[in-house]
Amino acid sequence: MDDRVFLIAGASSGIGAATARQAAEAGYRVVLAARSVDKLETLADKTGGLVVQTDVGEYAEVEALAKRTLDQFGRIDVVFANAGVGHPRGFEAGDPADAKQMVITNVFGIYATIRATAAALRASKGHLVITSSIAGRRALKGSLYSATKFAVTGMAEAARQDFNGTGVRTTLISPGMVETPGFSHELDNVLTADDIARAVMFAVAQPPHVDLNEILVRPTAQES
Repeated sequence: MDDRVFLIAGASSGIGAATARQAAEAGYRVVLAARSVDKLETLADKTGGLVVQTDVGEYAEVEALAKRTLDQFGRIDVVFANAGVGHPRGFEAGDPADAKQMVITNVFGIYATIRATAAALRASKGHLVITSSIAGRRALKGSLYSATKFAVTGMAEAARQDFNGTGVRTTLISPGMVETPGFSHELDNVLTADDIARAVMFAVAQPPHVDLNEILVRPTAQES
């Protein structure tokens, strides 16, 4: 596995960073992409990863990310489209400009990541992993964020169908309540980023004929 390449868009913290650490431990060469270069460089010190500053809302930057990876390593085996941001609930809450940026990041950013890496994934018969949310399966009151995750959930199935017959596998990861800095949950025992990273690594570790299309992960105590 020493030559296999694991590209993570949205690697600077949380699920992306945890997955980078676990992928490096599993023997992958990791590519770390996000807007926050300082966090990526700290992570690269621990994983040996290639740092590429990338705003997934700008297609030219995502295209450059794919090219830089191919120039450096010659292949891409796993793409983790994990970039995403939140927004306050309530259609009159928050700043409309921030809401627009969230839609661009959460929806267009996933599309851009798929498009820019599709040819490389077909060449390697690789694996596309996409982060959605339980909020992409049931609507949350007043939540535009939830609406973006519904779009991501649909996009994952659309991508699976588009890649069908090419050998590329597609997995949607839909977490429930996950421990997030600066955000509180009503449950004491929520999921950690490492919990979700283990689910990602489980999916990509399956043999080539097994396509694990969706993993929904909740804390044991979460009701819905």
